[in-house]
Amino acid sequence: MSSKVVKFGGSSLASAEQFQKVGEIIHADKDRKVVVPSAPGKRFDGDEKVTDMLYDCYAHVETDQDFTLRLQHVKERYDEIIEGLHLDLDLSKEFETIAENFKKNIGVEYAASRGEYLNGIVLAAYLGFDFVDAYDVIFFKQNGRLDEDKTNRVMREVLAKHETAVIPGFYGQREDKAVKTFSRGGSDITGSIVARAMKADVYENWTDVSGFLIADPRIVENPARIETITYTELRELAYMGASVLHEDAIFPVRKHGIPINIRNTNVPQDEGTWIVESTARKSKYTVTGIAGKKGFCSVNIAKDYMNAEVGFVRKVLQAFEDQSISIEHIPSGIDTMAVFVHEDEFIDKEQAVVSGIHQLAKPDMLEIEADLALIAVVGRGMKSQRGTAGRIFSALAHAHVNVRMIDQGSSELNIIIGVENRDFETAIKAIYDIFVTTQV
Repeated sequence: MSSKVVKFGGSSLASAEQFQKVGEIIHADKDRKVVVPSAPGKRFDGDEKVTDMLYDCYAHVETDQDFTLRLQHVKERYDEIIEGLHLDLDLSKEFETIAENFKKNIGVEYAASRGEYLNGIVLAAYLGFDFVDAYDVIFFKQNGRLDEDKTNRVMREVLAKHETAVIPGFYGQREDKAVKTFSRGGSDITGSIVARAMKADVYENWTDVSGFLIADPRIVENPARIETITYTELRELAYMGASVLHEDAIFPVRKHGIPINIRNTNVPQDEGTWIVESTARKSKYTVTGIAGKKGFCSVNIAKDYMNAEVGFVRKVLQAFEDQSISIEHIPSGIDTMAVFVHEDEFIDKEQAVVSGIHQLAKPDMLEIEADLALIAVVGRGMKSQRGTAGRIFSALAHAHVNVRMIDQGSSELNIIIGVENRDFETAIKAIYDIFVTTQV
């Protein structure tokens, strides 16, 4: 029998009205057997996410302030949903337990996890599904890493006993029995782990957009939707800021060839975006997506006969490693190289890095440039298209954007462009126009 794991984000479960949409989606397909919910998100602009309310509540615990009123506000959010769905459900005992644990200073990760836990109870009651606590089926090692083998084995054994189930996202248990959460947005990862354990045919991730868009809609007006994207392309775009799906959510399903389908709870008839390991489908456009970030520095280094000096690059990078600064990109020439780093990581340690480079590598020249942005142009179609870089240069020149760096990955899957922060939006619009709008 075919099966689907379905995960719903916070905006999809923010109110009773949204719960009803979720219920219709699940009951419309009998293959949707296991559901992973996030905590309730914002109901309207200016509203608070329940997870943020819980973080704030626990901050009062840690500073010995009264948290009861804030916890009551969290309960009111759930009571509003329960009443709107006309459920015979009372979470009072659950909130009493939470309050008792808060008084014991049980930990901020426990506090943050309660949003998903409580929403799982409500959703299971509404759907008529069994509730399975993520604490009982997701396990972390003491160092914080997921215990994949134990999680996979236990979850498979537990789910075999349930025809349908709701498993809250975002958390599990550590070896010392404490609650451990994934990073923010980690319910996506939970869904992926469940899909792997079930050997599901599809992992559906429902949110408030109809899949991935080729560019940020805050920069490009009504950008086209990406119909199909590979795991590798997604990693490149997610790393550069595309944020529809948690970037770590692809790993559990990738190993088993399970596709992810990003869907829109509010427009369920839309096909959304398919994320797959590989595909024979040709992309509609040469590029699959365009994403980027501002706030980088470039440390430019020159030394005569640099290419003939064994270990020169290692010595330069050692200066950054000694200051615990991660590297973004390292474009190089025969006698020059540039090291791109996050400005906020680098700025307070810049002189220590400069000193380290001089001591270790003895360059002829060193110069720092700030206020730079990096843009990734990603697409499996670029391999078979000649002149992609030339078209990018042409588009940026026409838009009067000065290119400070261009670097093509060895996979020919992406091209990274460095521009000044002030040209960031203009550059993305220009690249989008030439590859999507005009397709010249």
